[in-house]
Amino acid sequence: QVHLVESGGGLVQAGGSLRLSCAASGDTVFISAMGWYRQAPGKERELVATITSGGSTEYADSVKGRFTISRDSASTTLYLQMNSLKPEDTAVYYCHADWRRSYSYRLDYWGQGTQVTVSS
Repeated sequence: QVHLVESGGGLVQAGGSLRLSCAASGDTVFISAMGWYRQAPGKERELVATITSGGSTEYADSVKGRFTISRDSASTTLYLQMNSLKPEDTAVYYCHADWRRSYSYRLDYWGQGTQVTVSS
């Protein structure tokens, strides 16, 4: 069992910055990749960025060069540094953990989400 809690969301003007955090607790030793997803009103949840246990990262094209994902060495805290924010970045941001106890035994864990609102 893994529990994920996001923080750091809020209201910011276009061009501003925010840093999201995701604290993981519980059976975190089996967490593999982690990531941030977002869901805007009336839209499907979409991938923002992911990071593997080895530190490899991937980003959605829409955030490349503006957002940076990172995690601490113990993989208990995930971050998303968001710069040059745009109104279209407005969404609820969710933390995700890919939990793998074995090759065939894996689970997905999600946080409760944190609202990010970017005003124009």
